[in-house]
Amino acid sequence: MNGPVERHSDDSTEQRMIRLDGVSKTYADGTVAVHELTLDVRRGELVVLVGPSGCGKTTTMKMVNRLVEPTGGRIFVDGRDVTHVDPVGLRRGIGYVIQNVGLFPHRSIEDNVAVVPELVGWPAKRRRERARELLELVGLDPTTHGTRYPHELSGGQRQRVGVARALAADPPVLLMDEPFSAVDPVVRSQLQDEFLRLQDDVRKTILFVTHDIEEAVRLGDRIAVFKQGGVLEQFDNPAAILGAPATDFVADFVGADRGLKRLSVTPVTEADLEHPPVVNLEDELATAGFAMGESNWAVVLDAEGRLAGWVSQEMTTTGTGRVHDHARRMEAWVELDDSLKVAFSEMLQWNAGWIAVLGDGDRYLGVLTPSTLHTALRRSVEADLLDVAPDEVVLETVQDA
Repeated sequence: MNGPVERHSDDSTEQRMIRLDGVSKTYADGTVAVHELTLDVRRGELVVLVGPSGCGKTTTMKMVNRLVEPTGGRIFVDGRDVTHVDPVGLRRGIGYVIQNVGLFPHRSIEDNVAVVPELVGWPAKRRRERARELLELVGLDPTTHGTRYPHELSGGQRQRVGVARALAADPPVLLMDEPFSAVDPVVRSQLQDEFLRLQDDVRKTILFVTHDIEEAVRLGDRIAVFKQGGVLEQFDNPAAILGAPATDFVADFVGADRGLKRLSVTPVTEADLEHPPVVNLEDELATAGFAMGESNWAVVLDAEGRLAGWVSQEMTTTGTGRVHDHARRMEAWVELDDSLKVAFSEMLQWNAGWIAVLGDGDRYLGVLTPSTLHTALRRSVEADLLDVAPDEVVLETVQDA
């Protein structure tokens, strides 16, 4: 492995919201925090900056709103060189969320959310309406929580308020510095889920700093991996970071279990599925047994093609009546485009040798087995290595060796 990698699916100027062009930060004592960094963030994209402590990721983010001044290079936000504008005005137009929120303790939650609109001169009625709208958006009842003070909320609730405040003046760009790291793992997972839902709604351009590769993989459209000295080692989508680390440093940083991590960013597709025998709820058992052939079991569907359970060959030979009298409920199922991690978790939870995969309207599509799950993961990794579509990959098997 050698050389940093930066891959772009669309590098047009129109698509860039943030552009760092040869940006550096060197302190007076000669310490290099960021080294000649060139990086872009497309409109509506969530880019995660990740790396060990002291690698320059937070410094990089703070240079975008000039909380830290660069010593070299240029920074553009929506086509404007921000190194030549008033920094105070710049910051009011960029949302900013930090680890410990930084809410004003003497102001109500509603007033905290409305801080930036107040600074830019919004009238009181409009500020109040915007604050209440955003509290609802982040999952807080404005009637219940709006009049409370920060000390009356949980850590997770305060983080939600921090996100709402950052969105208050409807900025095109959000900067988020380890916003969920100060809460416990369960709340953190809930906040990540809520944040992904929120981003689907608002589609802001986001720079997100974390030291946690699993958080980066879960949230990021693309991930920038830094090493000490502010050097960019790889900038790519999460699947490529995990499946094809560009350097030994990236491979070490994402960990030896990167194959397992990659399960979370590899979706289930129809090409991954097997198609065992299928019978209908209203079929006679004898008819179902004939349809199953030599298979030990079959998937049971209703008249609309929805999953209704499963039936075994033994049931068809020892029982009487129709399939619906004997079919067993199928607990293990996932939806198309769920991740392989979700599918694997379902297999383990139900101790299942296969799980059903459903499409739109709960329509049955096929089943995923441990073997096909592994094949799907291998195909995805190989596709990134070869830079081709997954359906173009031909995998070597024991028979081919």
